[in-house]
Amino acid sequence: MKIITTLLILITLFCAGNVGVFAAVRPQRVKSPAAPAPAPAPAATAAPAILSIIPAQAEPGSKVMMSGSGFGTLASAYLGSVEMPARVVDGKLAEFSIPPQLEPGLYALYLKRSDGAVSRSYNFAILPLRPVLNGLSPDTIDSCSQGAEREVIALGQNFIEKSQIVFDGAVLKSRYVSSEALTFGIPNVLGGLHHVVVRNSPENSTVALGLMIETKPEIVQVMIGSQYVNYYELAIVGRNFQQNSSIYVDGQKIGGGGEQDLAERDKLIYVDCTRLIYERHPYSQVDKDFRIMVMNPGGEASQIINVTAP
Repeated sequence: MKIITTLLILITLFCAGNVGVFAAVRPQRVKSPAAPAPAPAPAATAAPAILSIIPAQAEPGSKVMMSGSGFGTLASAYLGSVEMPARVVDGKLAEFSIPPQLEPGLYALYLKRSDGAVSRSYNFAILPLRPVLNGLSPDTIDSCSQGAEREVIALGQNFIEKSQIVFDGAVLKSRYVSSEALTFGIPNVLGGLHHVVVRNSPENSTVALGLMIETKPEIVQVMIGSQYVNYYELAIVGRNFQQNSSIYVDGQKIGGGGEQDLAERDKLIYVDCTRLIYERHPYSQVDKDFRIMVMNPGGEASQIINVTAP
């Protein structure tokens, strides 16, 4: 009996030990890691929006500023199909230059971002280049000048091959030199101030500049010429002398037409607008000092020249 009891106790202890072993090595359930949550879809980027265009119309070569939003960092402006790189500031401002060769007309202006997004288009007028007349060289012409002396250069900007010179309202023949220069000849006109305009088209002209036709006589030189028995010639050389010009010798008028020429011994002969001949009949061959001045019919007088001669 004791033996049986002892065996039962041993069997019980053995089974209890094995159960602990089996429990220690039993595999555990492993939970798989949770799948990551899907990333939210990126929000759609708005197309560029133009709020203002300054100026609303411009000439080729001008700068244009557009303001708005969504311009990004890189963008180009378009006038029709012509692309122009734009300088973008803070995604809100874009500046570009109109190509100089762009023809006048109405264009669709829009902005295209580097990612391909395009703004709404707006009408933009390209104006014809307005000519600018800065000066005339020379701006004063003597009335008696001839040939090349009457050629004038109009200096400015934005001249074209079809530009015209308008002189006192009349179109003159001119020659295109460059976009900054035209040449033309001055017609024979009355003295005084005249107006010169450069016109690219009937609606596109410069501001007028003045050109002076100088008629005031000027003495450059007085010299003794041919000598005869009872008189000699004084050659008066200068500019802007006229057919009926007269001279004043120590205040006494000589020449200029009228009965005085027939009564006086001294004569004045008009050669051309640069030369007068004074026939002087001296009472003595001894040199004396006297003064000569040329007076034109309109009352314009030269400077007074001191002369020493018989």
